[in-house]
Amino acid sequence: MLASGALQFAFEKATTEGKITIGVLFLLSIFSWTVMITKARQLYRARKAGKKFFAAYRATRDPMEIARRGEEFDGAPAYELYYVGAEETEYQLKNNPVHVQRIKSLSAASGATATGVETDIIARQITTKISHTSFDSVRVALERAASQQALVLEKGMIILSTAVAGGPFIGLLGTVWGVRMETFSGIAKAASASLTAMAPGVAGALIATVTGLFVAIPAMFAYNYMVTSIRGITQELDAFASEYATALEHKYVDNRSLVDELKEVLRPEMKEPTFEDPALSS
Repeated sequence: MLASGALQFAFEKATTEGKITIGVLFLLSIFSWTVMITKARQLYRARKAGKKFFAAYRATRDPMEIARRGEEFDGAPAYELYYVGAEETEYQLKNNPVHVQRIKSLSAASGATATGVETDIIARQITTKISHTSFDSVRVALERAASQQALVLEKGMIILSTAVAGGPFIGLLGTVWGVRMETFSGIAKAASASLTAMAPGVAGALIATVTGLFVAIPAMFAYNYMVTSIRGITQELDAFASEYATALEHKYVDNRSLVDELKEVLRPEMKEPTFEDPALSS
């Protein structure tokens, strides 16, 4: 009751300029709270959907399996990056394929089922691959997707940083203006520097600073928490981009040496000539 009464008294004694300042801070507070709520929901969805996507991805052996099954993980930045990479890889496989002769795996023949062996068998069974030049396009697409997802996560954070840095200064501007305009004019009218003459003007001026702090303090805590969360998701995204690119390169890129490629190109396809004895034929 006392606090609300004091705030009401201070607001009533505030100058027009001070009330305008408080109105600006109120609008800034609405924007900052909107960003805080929206961003908190976005980060929560990103964490939750990201865990589901990583669990599904780790359970596969083929890096294209999730995309080919048509599974979706809305809200997961890693899935958006994954989908872009899978889409670009499919495009390159369709338009710039490299056909490789199937190579039998000794591990497959022996029936080994270790994780590394299974991965090697899958890679050897894929006969349509892409060249390193085509894979460069996939890498560029992954880097572009990672940058876009980082920008999406950071969208709106400028409002919180503005509220943190600018809120107190806007309030201070209203306070200084109110003290100089209202308090000093009250002293001049009363012809004395008594507390009775100064109190209304000081109270009306200080409410602008209080409002600025009310705007800045919640935004500061939210900004620090969200920046840390976004940094963690972004680092996780960069690590996954490298991991995904390595998996695609291992299974879908033609990694044969130049000697092997030349052997396949120059492999003779003519049948061996057969000689027949005319005496035997007769």
